Amino acid sequence: MKITDLTLRNLKGAMEVDGPFVEDRMARPPDVYEEFRTGGRIGRTNQIDGTHIEVAGTYLQIDTDEGVSGIFGPLWPGTAYHVWLIKGLVIGRDPFATEFLWDVMHRNAAHGRQGEGMMAISAIDNALWDLKGRALNQPVYSLIGGATQKTMPAYASMLFYNAVDMGLVRERAQQMSEKGYPAQKWFFRHGPMSGPEGLKLNIELVKTVREAVGPDVQIAFDAWQSWDFNYAVKMCERIAEFEPRWVEEVGMPDRIDTYRKVKERTSIPLSGAEHEYTRWGFKRWMDAEAVDIIQPDIAWCGGLSEILKIASMATAYDITTIAHFGASPQGMAFSASQSPIHTPLVELIPKAAETSYFFGEDGIDFKDGNVTVSEKPGFGFNIDPSKIESESVLEF
Repeated sequence: MKITDLTLRNLKGAMEVDGPFVEDRMARPPDVYEEFRTGGRIGRTNQIDGTHIEVAGTYLQIDTDEGVSGIFGPLWPGTAYHVWLIKGLVIGRDPFATEFLWDVMHRNAAHGRQGEGMMAISAIDNALWDLKGRALNQPVYSLIGGATQKTMPAYASMLFYNAVDMGLVRERAQQMSEKGYPAQKWFFRHGPMSGPEGLKLNIELVKTVREAVGPDVQIAFDAWQSWDFNYAVKMCERIAEFEPRWVEEVGMPDRIDTYRKVKERTSIPLSGAEHEYTRWGFKRWMDAEAVDIIQPDIAWCGGLSEILKIASMATAYDITTIAHFGASPQGMAFSASQSPIHTPLVELIPKAAETSYFFGEDGIDFKDGNVTVSEKPGFGFNIDPSKIESESVLEF
């Protein structure tokens, strides 16, 4: 079997929604400047009207001379171009040779070891694993050691939900708890430049969520790279009484020493490295003892081949791995193959899952706070032609 082509399928459709889909955004690093803090677009989703949003996604399809194909997507914006740049490295090759192909792509990536270059390698790697599973008529989890657990607890990641109206926060937190989620994560809206009022609102968010769900539901909070050392220490001191399961991304990704110093000053576990790449990048975090939980994204960090190495290394450091957006088909296969003590939760972002699974024949298998990995060949994601309103092939 040989790889014959890599096709970038750009799909568009319309998804029915109940009112505004994206309500608000989290704090962001550029918020140190007022023009970004008080304005700007809050999401990448286009609201068509009160009942529909436009869903657009680019999917990588790898074809072979034996008629078996693998698919991965939707790709992160900008990734498609980098896939197109390196597709010549894999055409004509054995699609089962995932370690060889990953090594070739990585060695070729002198200026693409991070960012969109590594996202392109991740996309190709994931599509190859999907192809391998389909060729063997096996779910991918069975190809990477089998499942330690097929049904796993998920946490509700409340991205794009309003986090400033405490009445809405309380209502949504209770709704997610009633759906059975054993944990949920909320996104802070304010950083250091929002001043004392922003600090109070952040603390009020934590207090409201804790009161809404009670003492038995785990709660976590994401600063999304928007804090600095002093602000992070102050926030952790003020919210420790509410016993967060973790606080996430308290600093920008390359400021590993900031995380280490904050970790030394708080009893709250820290998580991060969502925006890190490859085993070499994650090793820096582990050696620095900067976080308690690492959060590699399987679509960014190097694909399934690489996240397996990262998670394996994390066990030697006794660090927990909870993949970023682990409720993707690929993340589900990864988590199913891991020891539950090392990978105890799967991140399910309800709004992102709706759009990511939109073009699929099946939605995510969620019930009573748990997600179940697909038993279908590959990652189990098959495109439903009836969802596609228009399709084009991206070429550069």
